Amino acid sequence: MNISQAAHITGLSSKTIRDYEQAGLIAAPERGANGYRQYTAEHIDTLHFIKHAREVDFSLAQIAELLALRNNPSRASADVKALVGEHIHTLQQKIARLRAMETTLAAWHARCHGNNSPDCAIIEQLNEHTAKSGQLG
Repeated sequence: MNISQAAHITGLSSKTIRDYEQAGLIAAPERGANGYRQYTAEHIDTLHFIKHAREVDFSLAQIAELLALRNNPSRASADVKALVGEHIHTLQQKIARLRAMETTLAAWHARCHGNNSPDCAIIEQLNEHTAKSGQLG
C-alpha cells in the first residue's frame, strides 16, 4: 500500500509517517516501480504501536527504546517496566507544574473584574513578574 493508504489506516498524516521513517522508527519501505513507498502490514503494526505510544506522551527517543525492546525476543520485562516507570515519574512532574500554573491562572482570573475598565489584575500580575525578573539582573 502507498503512504496515503497507510496514513488512512493508521490515522497518521503522510508527513508524520515520513518523519517516523526519517527518525528510524520504521524501516524504510521498498519502493514500487512508480517510485512510491510501499508499506507492508509490518509497517502498519509498527505505526499503530508508535501512535499509541505517542498518545501516552512517550518521546521519539523513548519509542525507539520501546521498539527495540518489542523487537527483542529475549528482552526482560523489567527493562520495559523501568522505562515506563521513568516516564510515569516525568509525567507526574509535568502534572504538578501544570497544576501550579492552573492555580496561578485561576487566582489571576478571579481577581480580574472582566468589565470595560482598563484595569486588569491579570495584566498587573504579568507586569509584576516582569518587574521582578528585571530586578534580578
